[in-house]
Amino acid sequence: MSDRFEEPTLDQVQALLRAMVGRRVAVIGDVMMDVYLIGKVRRISAEAPVPIFEIAQEERMLGGAANVAKCLVALGAKVRMCGVIGRDSQGDLFLEEAAGLKIGASGVLRDSKRPTTVKSRVVAQQHQMLRLDAEDNSALTPALDKRLAAQAFRAAKWADAVILSDYSKGTLSEAVCRAALRGAGRKPVVVDPKDPPWTRFRGATVLKPNRRDLGRLLGFEITDAESAVKAARLALKMYGTRHVLLTRSAQGATLASRSLNGRAGSSWHLAARQREIFDTTGAGDVIASTVALALAAGTGIREAIWLANVAAGIKVAKFGTAAVSDQDIIDDLGGGAPSHERKVMTRAQAARYAARLRNAGKRVVFTNGCFDILHYGHVSYLERSRRLGDALIVGLNSDASVRRLKGAGRPVQPAHDRERILASQACVDAVVRFAEDTPLELIKAVRPAVLCKGADYKRKQDVVGWREVERWGGKVVRVPIVQGRSTTNLIKRGAR
Repeated sequence: MSDRFEEPTLDQVQALLRAMVGRRVAVIGDVMMDVYLIGKVRRISAEAPVPIFEIAQEERMLGGAANVAKCLVALGAKVRMCGVIGRDSQGDLFLEEAAGLKIGASGVLRDSKRPTTVKSRVVAQQHQMLRLDAEDNSALTPALDKRLAAQAFRAAKWADAVILSDYSKGTLSEAVCRAALRGAGRKPVVVDPKDPPWTRFRGATVLKPNRRDLGRLLGFEITDAESAVKAARLALKMYGTRHVLLTRSAQGATLASRSLNGRAGSSWHLAARQREIFDTTGAGDVIASTVALALAAGTGIREAIWLANVAAGIKVAKFGTAAVSDQDIIDDLGGGAPSHERKVMTRAQAARYAARLRNAGKRVVFTNGCFDILHYGHVSYLERSRRLGDALIVGLNSDASVRRLKGAGRPVQPAHDRERILASQACVDAVVRFAEDTPLELIKAVRPAVLCKGADYKRKQDVVGWREVERWGGKVVRVPIVQGRSTTNLIKRGAR
């Protein structure tokens, strides 16, 4: 492998991101729930000299290996997970969240004697004060281990790439890892390891340890490029993988690869992209998911790592286990479209956008309509709706749908014009065209926390999608409207 590396052009990056969409990835490992308790500390308790934390918001989302799955979904992959959760309320919520993100969870087994792993973080002013873990990290029972190994084999056979995500919770046994590697065959397998033994990962494509874990395992501190190369080459020799990708936080990453004769060959350093680091939580998951998906799309190892480095740089500027999308990467590289064009999305894009917002603890608001001639009544309604959350997604009836609802002669403006006029509004974050008579399927794809319609709807039960939104914990809000302002009235006045 030559030491020379030319960064991909923007066109090449866009082509790679397109090739990654729809690739199948199996994620096998320690799945869990992440809980964020967000609030403030204003005073000290009278009962003991401890701060009183006032909870303002509670967010629950997929974590651990399941966060890797979320990262893959944000990049357009099709995902199957294998892991173990409990037969408890957290396990129920886990499966509900996975279904909402269209993550296949048939390989996630439930065990009545083992609780769902939950990591709860207490956060004030976007800084973690405390983390509370509820878990059982003992080895799986032989029967459960055998069942999970069978699921791992099937998922790996199905996939274009496999990720083994280890959080030291007892899921990735020797048998499970061997089954996954057998199922994968020659397909890429990326391993994010934690505690030893790492011999269970022998034969994987990429072993991705961090500096702290690998240094502790080898018995020396990794402080610079020279010690990083030494450590990565030792890991190659010890664990028999094709590549070792050693992540070094702010110092970037070091890649060591085998030569054709099986010996340790070239090494390569990649500097971290310079930016303000806001939160490193989940950065390793972003790297593993991007590398695996890029390899599944057929790119080389260096191109895959370079792209993952870009994605990780975007992630550390975000709070929590936020995912990174293909559009985030394009925008970061300076190739984003004008803002109003980026807002016009397909249904699949809107679903991924909404999922990223939910994963970042944001509240998604949804409304819909024809918006044929945008007027003051529309603008007032949209602004009021936007204030109910962190992002407003607007479903827009297609031309054929408007004709069925409004009759011949409508719409006055074609859908292309209507969606771009809507997207130009500062209060609108996304516009999605739908062809059906109702937006129900779009609502189910977006899964908003708030569903808005005008106050002329007398009951929430008259609003399409109310039952589904309340089922996943959202609410319906009937927003006040400006009386006397309507497209129909404007058309009538123009006809006089």
